[in-house]
Amino acid sequence: MDTWNTFRTDGHVGITTEIIKYSGGGGDQVHAYVARPHTDGPVPGIVAVHHMPGWDEFYQEFSERLARHGYNVICPDLYCRFGHGLSDDVTAKVRAEGGVHDDSVVADCEAAAGWLNAQPNTNGKVGIIGSCSGGRHAVLAASRVPGFNAVVDLWGGGVVMSEDQLSPARPVAPIDLTSHLGAPLLGIFGNDDQHPTPEQVDIHEAELEKQSNVYEFHRYDGAGHGFFYYHTPMYRPVQAMDAWNKIFAFFAMNLAG
Repeated sequence: MDTWNTFRTDGHVGITTEIIKYSGGGGDQVHAYVARPHTDGPVPGIVAVHHMPGWDEFYQEFSERLARHGYNVICPDLYCRFGHGLSDDVTAKVRAEGGVHDDSVVADCEAAAGWLNAQPNTNGKVGIIGSCSGGRHAVLAASRVPGFNAVVDLWGGGVVMSEDQLSPARPVAPIDLTSHLGAPLLGIFGNDDQHPTPEQVDIHEAELEKQSNVYEFHRYDGAGHGFFYYHTPMYRPVQAMDAWNKIFAFFAMNLAG
């Protein structure tokens, strides 16, 4: 079902956006980009988990797209504790220091879900979505934290990890927590991707089937890593828009009402 461009021309479509601070993991004050639709509600909430390139303008626009389709969205700055400046500079600092720790990300995502549930127009349901490292983090958070009603993994590399890829920052492979995943999972992947490879996606799917998880995976020929990123040569508009329709249909099915 196509959900793109289905608004009524006589309807009221609008969003409000801002950068806020909220109480993140450990009670730290964390910056977040918030996008909310102009509606009396009640509406579902979505935690948007940014990718390894950082808390950037793409993720602001990503959050706005979700909000225009009727969701309260919060996108935490997972790198907030590393300092501030231009997004690329902060990201370079995070990488130089070994990356953000999984425990920190999960705690910030859990707190972001709590922030959404505290909004006066919430319907009480929260989804989580991320791309690249954010896809991995979305799966990880939904596997470790109860209360998420839907999770979307956009080509999350590192869900399947070998022993030598584990580290103090990433001590557990998310696939090893599959039995704890309590929310339906939508996975979107490009068949030309190498992180994750199609073989790793197969391994993840086999584990989901083994654990009887509710999931749906969609794989796109002619698409590699980051094929939503319209500001890069990786962009594949036809595959990306088909996948966006699947995302909106998935969230509508699991978060409405």
